[in-house]
Amino acid sequence: MRKDFSRHPGEHIVTWLLRCWDSGANSLELEGKEAKQLGSLSREGGIDKAIGKGEPARSLWRRLLSAIRERYPFKEDVVYRSGKWTTMEKGIQYLRELAVLEVIYGDMNDVRSPIDPDEVQCTRPMWRKLVRNAPPSCANSLAILTGKDRDGPTVNEAASNLREYEESISSSFVSAVRELSQEFRQFKEDLSYSLHIRTSVSAIRSQRSSAQERGYRGYTPRGTLWFYLRDHGEDMRKWDGKPTSTLEARVRELQGKTIAKGSSCRKIAAPVSSGQFPRQSKRADFTPDFNEEIPDSYTQEKGNEYYDQD
Repeated sequence: MRKDFSRHPGEHIVTWLLRCWDSGANSLELEGKEAKQLGSLSREGGIDKAIGKGEPARSLWRRLLSAIRERYPFKEDVVYRSGKWTTMEKGIQYLRELAVLEVIYGDMNDVRSPIDPDEVQCTRPMWRKLVRNAPPSCANSLAILTGKDRDGPTVNEAASNLREYEESISSSFVSAVRELSQEFRQFKEDLSYSLHIRTSVSAIRSQRSSAQERGYRGYTPRGTLWFYLRDHGEDMRKWDGKPTSTLEARVRELQGKTIAKGSSCRKIAAPVSSGQFPRQSKRADFTPDFNEEIPDSYTQEKGNEYYDQD
């Protein structure tokens, strides 16, 4: 008994009394001499002396309550301050310890006054203290749970309500996490599909661009030379079938004459054939400089005409 009901070093009186109740102190009947043989249970001389008072047999629980009240006559004398509780079980423990104070300073001679902390009525001041020390995440919800009836629930009923509240919050949280996980998984799938489509489109465009570039590369330079000669009055029947180097040499020769004379040397061109190059040039005043890069826009435009007509 001394091992089960002794107060631990640094343990608060209210916490110690509740532990004694849970260990079965109310079921042990002791006479005064037997109670004195237990020695120092509370670690306070005044309380231990009061526990052994009275010869008639009484439960150890009642002896403890009477001894605490004799040592501390007023409720305010038992300074009980608890820090913030972090779990629901610790919050219920805190509420039950508040109920122990109500038992100590209740009318123990009245049979209607409960001596069981779990049967004590959960008053509004008790509930406010519970909410005041609650975590911020659930303090507002617990404040709303306060009953509107004048007669509040017992501590045991309030503890059951707190456990149900915790289960509902846990279920809602689990459901929210599952839903969020599914949405995130769907988002990743949609994002992956979108990236795949964009990559495919970019690859197709790149292939088309490369194909067009390879196609233009085969005829654009000769087409540019051909149109330059034709626009500058050359008889294209003379140049038909000549190599590109010959055409390029003639273009350079015409460029030299143009610079020397300071004027255009355009002549009226004789058509090569009725089916060859039927359209008139729209870029007759263009003078390419073969020491510089020929613009792509002109090369592609002229090359396309030449390629189509050829």
